[in-house]
Amino acid sequence: MKHRYGIPAFIVCIILFIQLPSTYAYGESSPQDTHELLQKSLSIVEIDHEIERIGERQKQLDEQRQALSLQLQEQEEQIHIQQDRAGAVVRSYYTGERDSLLMTVLGARSFKDLFILFDYYQIIMGRDQAVLDKYQDRYRSLQQTSSQISQTRAELSELKINLQHQRERVLALQKEVDGKVAASGDAAVMQKLMDELTSYWENIGIYEVKHYFKALAAAMQNLPQFIQEQNGGISTTGKTYTIRIEQDELNTFLRSQNPIFEDFAFEFEKDRITASGQRDQLQLSIEGHYTVENEPQNSIRFHVDKLVFNQLELPDTTRRMLEREFDLGFYPQKILSFVKATEVSTSEGILEVKLAISF
Repeated sequence: MKHRYGIPAFIVCIILFIQLPSTYAYGESSPQDTHELLQKSLSIVEIDHEIERIGERQKQLDEQRQALSLQLQEQEEQIHIQQDRAGAVVRSYYTGERDSLLMTVLGARSFKDLFILFDYYQIIMGRDQAVLDKYQDRYRSLQQTSSQISQTRAELSELKINLQHQRERVLALQKEVDGKVAASGDAAVMQKLMDELTSYWENIGIYEVKHYFKALAAAMQNLPQFIQEQNGGISTTGKTYTIRIEQDELNTFLRSQNPIFEDFAFEFEKDRITASGQRDQLQLSIEGHYTVENEPQNSIRFHVDKLVFNQLELPDTTRRMLEREFDLGFYPQKILSFVKATEVSTSEGILEVKLAISF
């Protein structure tokens, strides 16, 4: 982690900001105005990072597309060669040349000649089949490469639209922030506070948030074993199995996995899961829900619907980035290999997963 204690000024500002919500500061700006301004400035920073990620992904995909195009060109040249060879084999069968060869074998005058000619016949037939198989392999490879190019182009097109959307978001937010800073009564102080927020977030905040997500992802890998060890954790009715996890059990499990969760707790509510905690000067709140996913494999996936850092809500780009980087779901087939998840729900204090037998 970078510069853990490098920005005390911001910490003082944010503590005052949190603890004195009813006090006006910075000239004409109220705490609510300041809160919204800081949140928007943080969103600008995070959307800018998303733009950078999109740009990097575009570069990777474009290089991949160019490499695939060269590969496709080479495969097309190879398939023409194999096509001519395969065509010659097919024509030989069509014109009866192989039948004549077979008749020669059958017309052998001695068993010795018969075995010799039959060996030759098998060699020729084997080579014919090898030529045809190689052509088919080349053709399948050509189709696969062509399909990969199409997928890459489609993803590049989607990224281009997303990039334009994010740039428009940044411009709109920046215009709004600039206007609010100018009207704040003390633009220099407000700008300094935003700059310190940005520096704190990029040097400490994002790494702390990722530290929690990494610890959660690591703990979830061991959740199946924990469920197996709980009495009554799995029940069955006919062909249906049910996993039932109480929030207190989950919190106890998490704290056994990592001391970082001593001041961090999950709460299960109807159709919603929240997780929040505070450590030193960091406050973190996560709100989300589970869904059943079947691709790339059957799993219970966690989706982050809201992420709040030190009372500042982070944009959707940050939530999606963290979802991609850290797997907070779990895999029921690690508990019972012959089942798959069909339904997941949460109610007050309870998470339930329905499982069906899968062969």
